[in-house]
Amino acid sequence: MKSLGNSLFVIIVFMLLGSSCSQTKRLTEGEVLYTGVKKMNIETAKGVKLEGPKSSAISGPLGFPPNNPLYAPYIRSPFPVGLWVYNWNVKKEKGLKHWLYKKLAKKPVLISDVQPELRLKVVENAASEYGYFGVKSSYEIIPNKRNPKKAKISYNVYVPEAYLLGTVEFWGWTGRMDSLIQRTQRGCLLKSGAEYNLYTMEDERTRITKMFRNSGYYYFQSDYIEFLVDTTRERRVADVRIALKHGIPAVALQPYKVGNVELVLENSDQSETQDTLSYKGIEVKYTKPLDVKPKVLARSMHLLPGDTYSFWRQNRTQTSLARLGIFKYTNLNVTRADSVKKSGFGSLDFSINAVYDLPIETEIEVDVSSKSNNLLGPGLSLGITNKNLFRGGENLTFKLNGAYEWEVGDKKTNSNSGLINSYELGVNVGLSLPRLLVPNFLKSSKDFAERTNFQIGVDFLNRHTFFRMLSFTGSLSYDFQSSWRVYHTITPLKITYTHLLQTSKEFDETMENNPAIAMSFKNQLIPSMSYSYTYDRAATRRNPNRLYWQNTIMSAGNILSAVQYITGNHQGQNKKLFGNIYSQFLKLTSEVIVYRKITETSLLATRFMGGIGCAYGNSRVMPYSEQFYIGGANSIRAFTIRSIGPGSYHQESDNKTAYLDQTGDIKLEGNVELRFKIMYQLNGAIFLDAGNVWLLRNDPKRPGGEFKLAGLLKEIALGTGFGLRYDFGFIVLRGDLGIALHTPYKNPDKSGYYNIPKFKDGLRFHLAIGYPF
Repeated sequence: MKSLGNSLFVIIVFMLLGSSCSQTKRLTEGEVLYTGVKKMNIETAKGVKLEGPKSSAISGPLGFPPNNPLYAPYIRSPFPVGLWVYNWNVKKEKGLKHWLYKKLAKKPVLISDVQPELRLKVVENAASEYGYFGVKSSYEIIPNKRNPKKAKISYNVYVPEAYLLGTVEFWGWTGRMDSLIQRTQRGCLLKSGAEYNLYTMEDERTRITKMFRNSGYYYFQSDYIEFLVDTTRERRVADVRIALKHGIPAVALQPYKVGNVELVLENSDQSETQDTLSYKGIEVKYTKPLDVKPKVLARSMHLLPGDTYSFWRQNRTQTSLARLGIFKYTNLNVTRADSVKKSGFGSLDFSINAVYDLPIETEIEVDVSSKSNNLLGPGLSLGITNKNLFRGGENLTFKLNGAYEWEVGDKKTNSNSGLINSYELGVNVGLSLPRLLVPNFLKSSKDFAERTNFQIGVDFLNRHTFFRMLSFTGSLSYDFQSSWRVYHTITPLKITYTHLLQTSKEFDETMENNPAIAMSFKNQLIPSMSYSYTYDRAATRRNPNRLYWQNTIMSAGNILSAVQYITGNHQGQNKKLFGNIYSQFLKLTSEVIVYRKITETSLLATRFMGGIGCAYGNSRVMPYSEQFYIGGANSIRAFTIRSIGPGSYHQESDNKTAYLDQTGDIKLEGNVELRFKIMYQLNGAIFLDAGNVWLLRNDPKRPGGEFKLAGLLKEIALGTGFGLRYDFGFIVLRGDLGIALHTPYKNPDKSGYYNIPKFKDGLRFHLAIGYPF
């Protein structure tokens, strides 16, 4: 089998080499192969700055890629495999050569395909959309000196000053529509003195349309609005009138109120509805038994009989029904009544069809971990969710997870090593309600999603020959939005309890020699509360870059300590609750991610994250579960998870503490990843990762672990690499190969900044689901 594979490889190589002498031999008379852009010279008038979307709009049409681009549109790959294969003389419609031809051959891109003159016209039109009228442009075809059937193209573009907006007025509006215009005129996006911008005009058209559609004008459309532009009054100044087009249908100028509203609940088997009930003016049709409480449905209905029609309320109704999580989809049908009321309003009847989804949902997750301490093993998580527990969209989730590890390296360092090295078992139960369980005066306007979450869990960890630990967790949290971009999570109560069930002599000796680590393993109670603020600005046409920023503050034991102090029930440093010492610390984390669009098929993703945790009062060390770590498939991919730090401290794999994860009190991490399309659903990425964790206080047993500004850059672990991602639509399968460039600790076998002893030792492969950030 191996020899067959080698033979096949040799055949393919010889085929490619045999055809590589010419990339143009199949071109006919007059055809010229396009080999890219030689020069793209874009000059501007004084004061003109082409940035962001403006720059892309003008340079983008000129950047037509040649065959096999390496750095489009300027540099081609030295191995244009697609062209080589295209030049084969394939006569038979079967066999290996024909199969390879169908899979690999790429038709040559010709100068006639590029159409440079047409591309310059596209550039001129794109520039005019931003107010740059009168662009001057030219191009030149530059033949290849060695082969006249190859040529590059050079472009020259001059962009003059932009036109400015002069007077902006609404013209020809009458009656109720004119009153609405005057009432909202301050929100007009077109400002006198601003640069002429077609996209801003489109946004203004959208603003006016939304205003009308939220004020009863159901049939009004954005293309009923026109902009009358006059550039004759003053040089490079455009006066704008915003008006109604002629010949608009009468129904578009007619405001409407909501008439009858019915909600039809359908089973997934499409069985006919049999029963009807009326609740707060809404007619509900359903098949017995009714699987949703009427008051829950009423909370989701924002289109009510007698109200002035509003597209925002219509959308809010469908969104609210979807948030319940019990419907597969909803459809909304509208019927217009023929008569018009004396008030001048027409009437619209609404029928909403909601189809039930399956009430039970299951999930399964599988992963394989490989650690630098020679432990390897699979992990499995099984979950089942009831999505409508109390007939109100409540989710009850039961999750069982487990992991199993065994030693695959040299076992001489551990004479007690057996077949089972380590395993972990956990059970988690969560209840999520689609509303906030808080007093009425704290409730929001319900314009956005909101949930109340209860969670309890137990986890058992067995580190064979070292220790057995049992931990319990319980929490209450609230998720809600205050705007389209701002999300909040408040966790007023979270309690974690860890208890060492059994320890070995070797573990006890390790703890005696490492008192700081020993403190983090003590039996302890962690009563905490936290708040997370998330700002998520989605990409838009005007700004194709997405910004994600999350900040979290976590406080443990402070309220309990204050209560004990006020009541006089405090016992010095080792304060207890129910006979257990509780932790006291403050933890801050922040993460910023920017997704910058480069081209239509590529983007640059950048992440920076940092965190600090400080134990005080009742604690000298952060709990083990709350300390920071680094490395792994979603962090610095050149290193395995929890294998770096703190600082320049290095834990040898044959050390007795090698089974302990490497953690710290401070974390800094930065990631840059260029993502690009390769073909079809296959995408690629090139990345650079950097970061480390540190200790706030000096630990003699972990020398070099304390955070210090001096020598900080040398303590930043650095790795690069590349990856492939296959997008199945519903899931992304990711494979990343990390390449270590620098370790924060010294290597005796390698000096200098690149201190990886052997190249192969710095390679780490990660197979994961989804993007790293």
